[in-house]
Amino acid sequence: MEKFIIAGIKTEYRIRGELLRSRSENYRADFDDSETQIALNIRDEYIDKKKEKISYLSWDEHEYMWTGEAFYNELIKFGGMMLHSSCIEKDGFAYLFSARSGTGKSTHTHLWLENLDNTRIINDDKPALIRENGVWYACGTPFSGKTDENINVKVPVRAITFLFRGEQNTVKKLDASLAAPLALEQTINPYDKDLAINMLDSLDLLLREVPVFALHCNMEKDAAITAYNEIERLINIED
Repeated sequence: MEKFIIAGIKTEYRIRGELLRSRSENYRADFDDSETQIALNIRDEYIDKKKEKISYLSWDEHEYMWTGEAFYNELIKFGGMMLHSSCIEKDGFAYLFSARSGTGKSTHTHLWLENLDNTRIINDDKPALIRENGVWYACGTPFSGKTDENINVKVPVRAITFLFRGEQNTVKKLDASLAAPLALEQTINPYDKDLAINMLDSLDLLLREVPVFALHCNMEKDAAITAYNEIERLINIED
């Protein structure tokens, strides 16, 4: 078992393939065995069965994918969760953009990188969200999809935005009841009932404590500028 700190949690898992090894490198840590908080034991037989069902992915890709899935299930026990989103940091705060695959969330966050100062990607696909002392943080993890864009940081969340394609760039505040089904589409399906209940409790807190928006946008540079300005304007109105 090799040791890592991911989202502030002392984690162990075994690595066989080069993909998981290379992507985990920036999270490597050293701590006593007694301090381990999450220990993942992904058996070869389990990965073999997954590969039989999804044969076009390599064994290494399956190891990487299912290790991430196991980590995010365990994260729920710590009051955290994963939101399938592209997460960017600006001026010390995290902004998450979630959408169905193919909508353009990564394209949108890269418009932020190109057109707004003091920005960087935290995790382009599966940031971890964790609550500490009443504050929600977005964390980079080794599990960031195809692009492998992630950094090992923990940044307070400023806003969560669900992105939709549109000709005009508009931002609208969402209440928790409207945001919940959108979020549930973009997180994992926990492997047992207790975890599912815990995740729903965490999601309820998240959507009540963090501002949530719907963004309809095109893929022009003004989309990033409008999104940032409107999100900040709407947050400041409530403050």
